[in-house]
Amino acid sequence: MENNIKKKKLMSKFAHITKVHPCYNEKLHDKIGRVHLPVAPRCNIACRFCKRSLGDESSCENRPGVAHHIMKPEEVEDYLNELIKKMPNLKVVGIAGPGDSLFNKETFETLEIIDEKFPDLIKCLSTNGLLLPKYAKKLADLNLKTLTVTVNAVRPEILKEIVDWIYYEGKVHKGEEGAEILIKNQIEGVEKAHDEGLIVKINTVLIPEINLNHVVDIAKTFKDTAYLQNIIPLIPIYKMENLRKPTCEEISRVRDECEEYLQQFRACRQCRADAVGLLGEEPLKNKGKELNIFDLKHFSH
Repeated sequence: MENNIKKKKLMSKFAHITKVHPCYNEKLHDKIGRVHLPVAPRCNIACRFCKRSLGDESSCENRPGVAHHIMKPEEVEDYLNELIKKMPNLKVVGIAGPGDSLFNKETFETLEIIDEKFPDLIKCLSTNGLLLPKYAKKLADLNLKTLTVTVNAVRPEILKEIVDWIYYEGKVHKGEEGAEILIKNQIEGVEKAHDEGLIVKINTVLIPEINLNHVVDIAKTFKDTAYLQNIIPLIPIYKMENLRKPTCEEISRVRDECEEYLQQFRACRQCRADAVGLLGEEPLKNKGKELNIFDLKHFSH
């Protein structure tokens, strides 16, 4: 009962945002457009399932961590002006890599441009959360509204099987030591972001052979500070190419377990770092090296 009351209060508080953000409202997939700006190439953790791809290498891949090219902040204004002409339903602009958003100064330069030139667009950002305690207030001051934090475990002995190392305060930390730092900062960062009034979504990659029975602990951990959880299936690539995807039954069961503690999002498309358009549309394929993104109705998921 207490959890239901909290959920209703959160939904009421953030209704004005969730009514126009397709990643927080499944009913908007075919109505509201969004764009990801690939301005953040560098990352500060090494996830075993993540392989960043750029250029031609990324042309047929539709997943996080890939982009046709890295955009410079000074390109953003013209790009968004062009997109708005072609997409009157564009309401959301986000930064989702292809590295970690908070580990790149270009992210903040871009947010400043958007805040000044496009104040009516909802700004969102994705991060692994390692630097979130440091930057939560700055994000709020830049009028960021929605924040996604990827949390794949809240126990170091599990997270060390997913993340090889982290780079924090000028030093590489491996194994459980690195995992402990990351978990601590994620929990602290999400709490600070919540206190600053940001709407937090927790992304969790479901890896059956590692965190299948642990994901519910993530939901429990963030039940008072996050608005939503998005459980997404492992894409078996890179150092996890030999692991299996979760079955539909496993995903459904874990979501049902977690929903007791944290509202669940069930329609994620695992978008690219340069995704553009409606989430309900089929992705276009990159046909060639000289692709002009402005000429596309949207550029892949």
